[in-house]
Amino acid sequence: MNVILLDKIGKLGGLGDQVTVKPGYGRNYLVPYGLAVPATKENVAAFEAQRNELEAQAADRKAEAEGRAAQLNEIELSLVSKAGDEGKLFGSIGPRDLAEAIASAGIDVAKSEVRMPEGPIRQTGEYDIALHLHAEVNATVRVVVVAE
Repeated sequence: MNVILLDKIGKLGGLGDQVTVKPGYGRNYLVPYGLAVPATKENVAAFEAQRNELEAQAADRKAEAEGRAAQLNEIELSLVSKAGDEGKLFGSIGPRDLAEAIASAGIDVAKSEVRMPEGPIRQTGEYDIALHLHAEVNATVRVVVVAE
């Protein structure tokens, strides 16, 4: 399936690139989420007519993400959780908890932007949490988990 990308997508291409993807990926993910349109003659002509507007929107989204990243790189969160004697938490701290804690600090972050490849936090200590704000913008937040 040939599609025209409407935004930069990692490992696939940038704005305006015509790429070939598997039909299910294009039909079930890219097109419904507004990340691509099928590469028909009409869509190619419509895209070329709107290219400058779409590039400006993409630049605005990237600039907004860079601004949030600058704020996020400066903050350090302290989370208090119930823990046992050896520092093991009763429960865990996951992406939703971190997104809520960052939002309470005054910066809007979606749960889907929090990256935790090692899984949820289950011990007290200091952690660097990666945030993926845009295809080209990442930030790191320092989180200190202390026992209640």
